[in-house]
Amino acid sequence: MSQKIMELVEKSSMKPAVPHFEIGDTVNVHCRIVEGDKERIQLFTGVVIARSGSGTREMFTVRRIVQGEGVERKFPVHSPRVANIEVIRSAEVRRAKLYFLRDRVGKATRLVERRVDNRKVETADKAPKKLRGRAKAKAKKAAEAAK
Repeated sequence: MSQKIMELVEKSSMKPAVPHFEIGDTVNVHCRIVEGDKERIQLFTGVVIARSGSGTREMFTVRRIVQGEGVERKFPVHSPRVANIEVIRSAEVRRAKLYFLRDRVGKATRLVERRVDNRKVETADKAPKKLRGRAKAKAKKAAEAAK
């Protein structure tokens, strides 16, 4: 009973739409900053190295390098202080947390970009890596024979 009430209360304070982003993505986080009676938005650009929690308690950590010094900042996903989360690029990662980036400097911090290809893929490209060359050659021969 109390669990359902908690879910209802949490649901009311969650954002209606949160953009899809994953670990390894480079993001622009638009932060609302209040200075006196003025409010402005400041960007924090960096790599998402961790996500934790769920529901209203979901957090993500963004890391960037400022003047040779690593700076990490944790943001609540559903916070009213976070105006927008904009994904700049996505990277292929094999870990849930990228804490190993803390020990790396310079070009060693680069991550391999994830390729999203929306065009139609031929059957030869779907073959296993070992067979790709042979499968492409067979497809080419079949196309020439059909002419």
